[in-house]
Amino acid sequence: MNAHRTPSPGENEDTPAPEAVDSPADVPEGAAVETAGAFDIRNFIGALLGLFGLILVAMGLFAFGEAEAAKTDGLNANLWAGLALVVVAVAFALWSKLDPIRLVVRDNEDGAEVPRDIAPLD
Repeated sequence: MNAHRTPSPGENEDTPAPEAVDSPADVPEGAAVETAGAFDIRNFIGALLGLFGLILVAMGLFAFGEAEAAKTDGLNANLWAGLALVVVAVAFALWSKLDPIRLVVRDNEDGAEVPRDIAPLD
């Protein structure tokens, strides 16, 4: 569920607002709850595992010959390891979508060193 917020003073109105979620009761007034979105570390881990998995699947499909079969007793290890990595990558992507990292974001007072204060919700 996406919620729109009004930009704070000094913030560009053309800049898209970060994805926000429903605010729980323990959030201070004037603050918003946002998700990490694309910057969630689970997305990066899942993308790398998926990339390596696809490379191994391709190697298992196109580069499996007699020499490789002799090394693994006939088992196509690249194919099975690649498929396992792809499944784990999908699991990481689902995990980050179903249970996003939530942050409490609020504007700091005028004259502060940083314009926004970010704290974890949990």
